[in-house]
Amino acid sequence: QLQPVEFGGGLVQPGGSLRLSCAASGFTLDYYAIGWFRQAPGKEREFVAAIDWSGEKTYYIDSVKGRFDISRDNSKNTLYLQMDSLKPEDTADYYCAATEDYSGTYYVGVYEYDYWGQGTQVTVSS
Repeated sequence: QLQPVEFGGGLVQPGGSLRLSCAASGFTLDYYAIGWFRQAPGKEREFVAAIDWSGEKTYYIDSVKGRFDISRDNSKNTLYLQMDSLKPEDTADYYCAATEDYSGTYYVGVYEYDYWGQGTQVTVSS
């Protein structure tokens, strides 16, 4: 079974940057739509960004538009979430999720994804 794995979380000061990566050992992510979600303590998991299998279509929640960038390198079987101008309210556990789809669609709902990583913690604090 496909198991995404996230990398790159950590502690960063407000205004700083982090790049999260998502990979899947033993599986190719070429024909999977990918989403990044986050969950802060005491809050529900929320959608952050999504990308279709080809990388041509992306979608973001309003609060991260212009600051976050989702991308993929299918030759490296890896997805990325570049996070710039980080704010304390971005503090959360970040999750990579995958669902098989090569129709060129991206997905924003938690229940639309079949495979989830274990998450990586991002803390934005001075």
